[in-house]
Amino acid sequence: MFGTGAMALSLGLALTAGQLAAPQVANASTVVSAVTAARSTPKMSQSVNRRTLKKGQLVTLTVKIVDAKTGKAVTSGKAQLLAYRKGWKVWQTKTVTAGKVVFASKPAASVSYRTRFLGTTDVRAGLSNTINVTVKAGGAQVLTEAAKHKGALYKYGASGPKRFDCSGFTMYIFKKVAGRKLPHKANSQQKYGKAISKAGKQPGDLIIFRSGSYGYHAAVYAGGGKMWDSPHSGARVSKRKMIGSNYVVRRLV
Repeated sequence: MFGTGAMALSLGLALTAGQLAAPQVANASTVVSAVTAARSTPKMSQSVNRRTLKKGQLVTLTVKIVDAKTGKAVTSGKAQLLAYRKGWKVWQTKTVTAGKVVFASKPAASVSYRTRFLGTTDVRAGLSNTINVTVKAGGAQVLTEAAKHKGALYKYGASGPKRFDCSGFTMYIFKKVAGRKLPHKANSQQKYGKAISKAGKQPGDLIIFRSGSYGYHAAVYAGGGKMWDSPHSGARVSKRKMIGSNYVVRRLV
């Protein structure tokens, strides 16, 4: 039989051996946190080739991503182009190459862009700066808006949206499409926008017909020698042939 002292010594050795055989395991969340903390932060910069463009034009965004800890270019991982339209939405996803990624887009309307780097095992995820791009109205949009009012009855002094006189029609169209504010008078409207030669006129330009130098009728050039206008009492908005050769052309979009 073992004595009391011997038994205590035996139990102590057994406990020590057990502790050595079954070491404590670190908490999983602690390990993940340690790994995350070891990852460096990305340094991101985003640039764009143009901030103002017409609908349908291409805009190119270049994003550079650098490891802030080492100062070296990030050579792997993916990045997403985000566009703000009633909330940030993913438009494109591309692989980062040699520290940068290039996105190309044709926005239909003014929009804000930023890029999200999804991160790698060495570099955390991150967001770039935000860039605002303005899309200016084009002639096609002017004609689309003009056509929406086909059949609207002429009314002297009216400026829409259901009835128009001639200058009220052009005033409404250019305000709606391009935010341009024109006076409600054909003679005054000929002083707005950029003067264009008759040979250089394009669909969507403002046309002011004149008697001498006085502007008496306003219309929107539709192309092919035709125009959109609200002609006179009893008539309706329509696309028809231009009514004379004494006119000036003004470009507002």
